[in-house]
Amino acid sequence: MSLQENWFHEGLQRLKKNRLALFCAYFIGFICLVAIFAKNLTPYPFDQQNIDRILEGPSHQYWMGTDKLGRDLFSRIIYGSRMSMAVGVITAILSLVIGALFGAISGWFGGWVDAIMMRIVDIAYSIPSLVIMILVKVIFDSINIFSHPELRALAGTLIALSIVGWVTLARLVRGQVLQVKTSVYIEAGRALGLSQWGLLFRHVFPNIMGPIIVMLTFRIPANILFESFLSFIGLGLQPPYSSWGVLASDGADMLESYPHLILFPGAALFLTMMAFQLLGDGLRDAFDPKMKLQ
Repeated sequence: MSLQENWFHEGLQRLKKNRLALFCAYFIGFICLVAIFAKNLTPYPFDQQNIDRILEGPSHQYWMGTDKLGRDLFSRIIYGSRMSMAVGVITAILSLVIGALFGAISGWFGGWVDAIMMRIVDIAYSIPSLVIMILVKVIFDSINIFSHPELRALAGTLIALSIVGWVTLARLVRGQVLQVKTSVYIEAGRALGLSQWGLLFRHVFPNIMGPIIVMLTFRIPANILFESFLSFIGLGLQPPYSSWGVLASDGADMLESYPHLILFPGAALFLTMMAFQLLGDGLRDAFDPKMKLQ
């Protein structure tokens, strides 16, 4: 077992002893299950209107009250988890794939390849993220290349956040590859005649997954927050579809009179983002190379 692989397994053992991080992992798993089975868990259709029950507070029938169109807020929050988690997880994975491949190729081959690819990263960093997200979102919303209504509603946001998020991951992976490529087991692989691509995918990537996983857990809540912000300013998901950001935007307009409209979706958003952040802290502490000395 290589030093990197041994460090990874030691990190897993430290993570198992972190009860807070494990609790957050279970909580996130629960939210993911709720998002997956949202249609089966909602007591009412998320877009069902009841004009006789407009803006009611929490009750035995409507556990979290109703909104300005008489829709069940509890059902919309459950359905909103589907949209928010899809945005957070899918965009983080897309950013990971793009950034990991870009950074790994740059760091592994070095030379003029590294110089050109890093200049591309520098240019991407120089453009404000919000400008890129708004531009891409508007372009994809105008194209309408997806026939499925939910996918069409999400497409612009997914693509925009993926394009923005890959840059930081590319730099992280490049730094990790530069460290690993000089390891003894990499030199041994070269001596055995393994190809450059074989070394990269069979030996380099498996040994840098720890820091990548940590970064992934921080990207997911950041993407959820970005989606909420875009929805809040009217550039994210639009009615009748709901995400936690859409619900918070709707509730902010009636905060003083009907606080439950923003309290419940805000709590769901806060708790989920906090869980991801604490899990990310736990993963970072577990896979910190300095922990080997303790």
